[in-house]
Amino acid sequence: MKIILPDDVKFIISRLISNGYEAYAVGGCVRDSIIRRAPGDWDITTSARPEDVKKLFRHTVDTGIMHGTVTVMLHRVGYEVTTYRLDGEYEDGRHPKNVEFTKSLVEDLKRRDFTINAMAYNDEDGLVDEFGGREDLQAGIIRCVGEPAERFGEDALRMLRAVRFSAQLGFDIESATENAVKELAPTIAKVSKERVHTEFGKILLSPHPEYMGKICVYGLSRYVFPEFDRIADKETALRLAGKVPAEFFFRYAALLYGLGEEGVRNALKKLKLDNRTVDGAAKLAAFHGTGITQSEKNIRRLASRWGEEGFSNALEFEACYYDVTGQYEAAAEIDEERRLFGIIKDRGDCLDTKNLAVDGKTLISCGIEPGKEVGRLLKECLDAVLDEPELNTKERLLERLGLKSRDA
Repeated sequence: MKIILPDDVKFIISRLISNGYEAYAVGGCVRDSIIRRAPGDWDITTSARPEDVKKLFRHTVDTGIMHGTVTVMLHRVGYEVTTYRLDGEYEDGRHPKNVEFTKSLVEDLKRRDFTINAMAYNDEDGLVDEFGGREDLQAGIIRCVGEPAERFGEDALRMLRAVRFSAQLGFDIESATENAVKELAPTIAKVSKERVHTEFGKILLSPHPEYMGKICVYGLSRYVFPEFDRIADKETALRLAGKVPAEFFFRYAALLYGLGEEGVRNALKKLKLDNRTVDGAAKLAAFHGTGITQSEKNIRRLASRWGEEGFSNALEFEACYYDVTGQYEAAAEIDEERRLFGIIKDRGDCLDTKNLAVDGKTLISCGIEPGKEVGRLLKECLDAVLDEPELNTKERLLERLGLKSRDA
């Protein structure tokens, strides 16, 4: 078969071959090209040792030279070029103790995780597929290269990667591979939270976030995501994850909303997630189930409490929840609440102290001492204009406070 290689990739491969070495595009870029999916990056495998690669290209970076990887920079893009290698013993279930370079492409491909990632290509030799990767792509199957227990014993993260690839591609996991995951699930505890989250993130942002359910079926969740393991209504949570916008905080909130604000916050902190994701998901859980209102006054107060963006996100989340649970009347009412909020924003109603017609300087100029009293009076003004937006003028607010501007 013919794969269209980018010009820079062809250049790197060609230069290596013309200097007496073997070289191929390898791994995910080959897989994605076969299924007509745009590769995220292009990796190259070669018989040349790292020091030989560095001699052939002007600009290189030693990104993983101990493991045989040199990044070749062309037109401000980096291409990882890695020497054929054999991995040594995996003592910690994550990293090989050492690597040994080899002259055999097949030996290099043999150490890879799944058949669909163990293919190589160049224009001279075409597709090199020793383990049935193309067949598995056509059948829609995730299958380990060789013995699944050995592959997962080498790197336990591969068990989550199996779920991730199945979610990204919509593939099934082959039975022997699946059984090995179930058997070796406890070893996933060796993997760092950061690496776990990277895989969770790719599953959640995939076309099939509902495949997160597989981590429970396989017994992985009890070791790396026990909070989700304890969710009673996983079916609704997973369907909701597939409905809400494709952002981490939406999708984690969909999985965990049943834990409430603090439960969500604690669960996501354990995964070492960023503050935006933790706070965003926790706020959605806190808002969930607070009820529906058609009162513009109440909508302004809610928007003021949660912030415009936070309130919009909460309404989006609630609309999705009512939709997936078949509460269509409530979903329609949420849509009306969202419409009214749009009117409020378009009209420019004041929703926070920053948009009041008076500020701290104004109050100080009226004789108010700087400090807590200024904050209290601004809060009083905001409270008034949330009920009556037309009060948001300098004259009316000062009159309400019994103050007179020195400019008057």
